[in-house]
Amino acid sequence: MATTRQLKEAFELESKHAAFYTGGNIEWYDDTFYCQSLSSINLFSTIDGSVRNTVGEDSSEDADFVQTFTTDGSRIVSSHKSGLLKLWNELGELEKMWKYIHKGPIAKLQLKENQLVSGGADGGVRIWDLDHQACILSLKGCQGVVNVVEYHPTEGEVLATGDDGKILHWELEKGNMKQIYESHYSKVTSIVFSHDNLCFISCGRDKAMILWSFMDSTPLKTIPFYEAVECIVSLPEKFRVPGFKSDPECYYVASAGEKGIVRVWDIKNVKEVYVQDNSLVSPAQEGAIAVSNLLFDPQSKTLAVVTVEQNIILHHLKSFACMKQFIGFSDEILDITFMGKDDSHLAVATNSCDIKLYENATMNCQILKGHSDIVLSLSVSKTNPNLLLSSSKDNSIRLWLYSHCITCVGVGKRHNGSVGSCFFSQLSTKWAVSVSQDFCLKKWELPSKFEGKVSLNCTNTEIAHQKDINSVAVSPNDKIIGTASQDKTAKLWNENLGLIGVLRGHKRGVWSIRFSPIDQVAVTSSADCSIRLWNVNDLSCLKTLEGHESSVLKAEFISKGYQILSSGADGLMKIFNIKSSECQLTLDEHDGKIWAMAIRNDESVIVTGGSDSNLIKWKDVTEEKRLEKLNEEEEHVLEEQKLNNYLQSGKLLKALKLALRLKKPFQVLKIIQEVIKKEDVGLADTIKSLRDDQKDSLLNCAVNWNTNSKNCQAAQLIINILLNEIQAGEFKPSHLPASIEAMIPYTERHFNRLTQLMQDLNFMSYTINCMKPHMKIKS
Repeated sequence: MATTRQLKEAFELESKHAAFYTGGNIEWYDDTFYCQSLSSINLFSTIDGSVRNTVGEDSSEDADFVQTFTTDGSRIVSSHKSGLLKLWNELGELEKMWKYIHKGPIAKLQLKENQLVSGGADGGVRIWDLDHQACILSLKGCQGVVNVVEYHPTEGEVLATGDDGKILHWELEKGNMKQIYESHYSKVTSIVFSHDNLCFISCGRDKAMILWSFMDSTPLKTIPFYEAVECIVSLPEKFRVPGFKSDPECYYVASAGEKGIVRVWDIKNVKEVYVQDNSLVSPAQEGAIAVSNLLFDPQSKTLAVVTVEQNIILHHLKSFACMKQFIGFSDEILDITFMGKDDSHLAVATNSCDIKLYENATMNCQILKGHSDIVLSLSVSKTNPNLLLSSSKDNSIRLWLYSHCITCVGVGKRHNGSVGSCFFSQLSTKWAVSVSQDFCLKKWELPSKFEGKVSLNCTNTEIAHQKDINSVAVSPNDKIIGTASQDKTAKLWNENLGLIGVLRGHKRGVWSIRFSPIDQVAVTSSADCSIRLWNVNDLSCLKTLEGHESSVLKAEFISKGYQILSSGADGLMKIFNIKSSECQLTLDEHDGKIWAMAIRNDESVIVTGGSDSNLIKWKDVTEEKRLEKLNEEEEHVLEEQKLNNYLQSGKLLKALKLALRLKKPFQVLKIIQEVIKKEDVGLADTIKSLRDDQKDSLLNCAVNWNTNSKNCQAAQLIINILLNEIQAGEFKPSHLPASIEAMIPYTERHFNRLTQLMQDLNFMSYTINCMKPHMKIKS
């Protein structure tokens, strides 16, 4: 029998990894990347691979979209579609905002101390005083969109360029133009300064890099690139790359362009001193993926390569090996699985032909290339967690082995349609199964030794269904294989792909099938919003679990088979108790379909992903919640005993404070009535010493007591004390207007009743006094 402790009752959000960079500007300070998104700037930590803060608004139809931004590591200035410039502090709080005067959007911003330079689509360059949010200079001369503006590191000067390839140089005291540099034949994309600040280097769409001396319009050196380069970075005076040591008298820059290879150039001697070795290229850069940006951190001497696919790869200059890699945007997540020793890694299939392999601790990512179309499914071997199987729309499956790095060791190409699902055998790594849009179920023989890439042998093939097959699974004893299809059925097969039986009952397509780890039971989930449990022996439906209001995309056994975890197309996850058939828990964090779920071997963490591009980690806090509840109950018992002791010893005022803390309004009423009977002084002082939330609670209690004439004396006494505190400014209730509104009618009724009572008493007293003389005469 399952004990209560085995069942999952509570999960909390541990971390959420969403798209943090979708293109646009990106800047790097210390261990933080400042990344532009639609309506905000995300501060992404390179230490743990998470967004530690977001500056701006949530994306919505009414959001003020960000055009561009700049930062100095402590302040952020952003320009917006509304025509506003906004200044944010390091905590992400909006400090100032003002209207920019450009006719059209701002393309580039640069910040230096208390000044800001902006380059607009109108060809204008403006200098802003951040202290007064005023434009102090308007610099003209650029043609087209000003996409590059740079402050001189030491002098009060600025360089800017537009679409015509001319670089304009102004001094900022009076705004006079000092020089025009024109040797580029097309748009200039980047300007950097030499380490001694005596020269600057520019690169452009003409595939050339030029070295300039300040105040000299004649180029000193010109280097052809032979590839489109969008950005270059200046390297420090002293640095090392593999096989080369810098000369302090030379100028060096690093470049990377459409070929995805980082190169280091000696500008003075017009030569290439280092080309990144192909073996050191990150898999994300293979296949001529263009580089959109380069960033350099002088403290750690690390180069960040930003690709057009929004991947950020960190290289240390000395070794130039890939240190870390982060994925800015993952698109739709289709499947997830844990792999590696102690579930150290997380393999993720997105709407891409590449597989992303994350380190759980740092979210550092490797990209696995091999498939030529979108990867649909992933599976990891139970007996060897370093083996990964993937299936794709390219009609193939691939076998991957992880040691120091992960490599493809096998390819299977026998399907004639998209391979929608694959699964390892449970007791060994000798075979695996896959299902496809060609309606076939195939069994594959896997190699026992891994020496290079081999072609996988298909040993058995069976036409399994009449429509697309969505899922395949293998039972824990490897004796049964289950398939689920869009033809509204699930089928069971033996290990030689002989048909055992058909599971009929779902009214729509079946999305998934899994086997119980302890019983001869299978679970299926369907587009008819239901989950069904089946007896594997007689093929009967044992139970139907309902609770989802849309298609159930995944269903998995957890808690040793006593619970089912499911995910739906409505973005909800649910946990069902199999014994009671009830939904015990609903988790709501996704904004779209949850296609993927991965459960850690010890079931302490669940990872989900879906159409909203969010990768969410859930932590099992069932035991923590139970311990918390036990501690609260023990503390409550002790507090109750303490309250009884106070009441027994007649310490009513202490008992009043404790009863309020324990939220016992009836006990509080009895204590106050007892205080009134005994005429105990100090009630006002005791109420004054309460916290504001306790006073709020006491006021609400008094308002409720006031509705009953039996309790009106206690209620009016408390209301009077609290109103005096409100008038003195010592207490600010959270809902004063509502309390007064509820209090006044009953207070007026009590007042009228007591007034009538006083009148009746006075009339009776007057009548008795009038009767006394007549009574004396008769006597």
